Amino acid sequence: MIQAAHYSLDDTIAAIATPVGSGGIGIVRLSGPMALSILHTVFGGTQALVPRTLTYGHILDPESDQVVDEVLVAYMPGPGTYTRQDVVEIDCHGGPAPLRRVLDLCLANGARLAGPGEFTLRAFLNGRIDLAQAEAVADMVEARTEAGLRLAVAQLDGRLSERIREARSRLLDALAWVEASLDFEEDEIPPCRIDDDLTFTRGMLKDLIDGADQGIVYRQGIRTAIVGRPNVGKSSLLNTLLRVDRAIVTPIPGTTRDTLEEILNLNGIPLVLVDTAGIRSDTRDLTEDLGVQRSRAALAQADLALLMIDGNAPLTAEDYEIADSVGSKPAIVVINKTDLPVVADAGGILPHVPRVEISALTGAGIADLEEAIESAVFAGQVMASDAALVSNPRHRDVLRRAHEHVDAALSAHQAGVPADLFGIDLRAAVNALGEITGETVSETLLETIFSRFCIGK
Repeated sequence: MIQAAHYSLDDTIAAIATPVGSGGIGIVRLSGPMALSILHTVFGGTQALVPRTLTYGHILDPESDQVVDEVLVAYMPGPGTYTRQDVVEIDCHGGPAPLRRVLDLCLANGARLAGPGEFTLRAFLNGRIDLAQAEAVADMVEARTEAGLRLAVAQLDGRLSERIREARSRLLDALAWVEASLDFEEDEIPPCRIDDDLTFTRGMLKDLIDGADQGIVYRQGIRTAIVGRPNVGKSSLLNTLLRVDRAIVTPIPGTTRDTLEEILNLNGIPLVLVDTAGIRSDTRDLTEDLGVQRSRAALAQADLALLMIDGNAPLTAEDYEIADSVGSKPAIVVINKTDLPVVADAGGILPHVPRVEISALTGAGIADLEEAIESAVFAGQVMASDAALVSNPRHRDVLRRAHEHVDAALSAHQAGVPADLFGIDLRAAVNALGEITGETVSETLLETIFSRFCIGK
């Protein structure tokens, strides 16, 4: 974990910036004042290095003059770089051995190994990006859908930061008036429409909070458990939704013995589909019993339940028992096997949730099910392409805290409470919003945020 309290920007860091494993190309990245001198120590090329231009050559072991790898290198002088420091990138062959060897040579000649997210931390500390933009970098790397990527790009572009800064600026103006009113007579300070500033800011924060749940869905996805008794077609539904045979399907009840997870991009919504073992009380062996336990755990952890019913058979006590396990969780009743005569009367199963009739075998009704899932997630809302949606749970929680303080300050001012008292809420709101963009961030929070980054980013 990054120890921000003891952090220096004066040393040079190095790390492998590409994923672990074999590939055509792997990149070793350096940032800091010694980046160029380290490159000169380990690099041998037939051409002079030209900034921001790829140069062909070899990485050499300075002690033995042995060739380690054939590479392309790029030197980018600061401050016009990602970190605002001198940056070097060495494009190696993408196997673990050459990458590790090149990194070791960089470390042996003056660099130290970067911590998780340390390149992005330097970009933040050097003022190239604010904290919200830094977090967007990680979101881009982890984006599961096009919609999630668009949100991350918008945040990296500063759309969310602009709105936060506007709200914070209004609050700072109000706070400045409050503090001035404590030191000067009322007729000695310029007038301030503090009610207007606080009302505007409260509305802006409310809008951001209202869109946060939708943004977080696009970023993190919805855990969707497909549950039901054995042989109702859960695995068939998973395969149909994925458009690929991912789960084994047989007519024998109890084929699925464990949970199976796959990610489905449903019109930009990352659905983490969990196919579960059939839930029944009279399990036949220990393996099936363990599978049922995992199914119940998956249902408990799910954001949305798809309760499958065999439409070609009468309801059983197990159907009602599973419905009771769903409880008040958001759910959709999926009546399967409509390609056969439907005899199940499912009206009494979770009567207040949507129900969709499908045939997982033929694909009939699948479009209706996908539409029902979207409606259950967003209640018909559609993400605007230019929306500055909050997609980070940390940001949502900070905004809620700031909104509470602004609301309290406005109510207190309108009730005639002295300025020095409601100024406490104003100051708390200003500090809270600074936690999003980084003006008032603590070292502990920085460590927490950047520790989830991959090394080399």
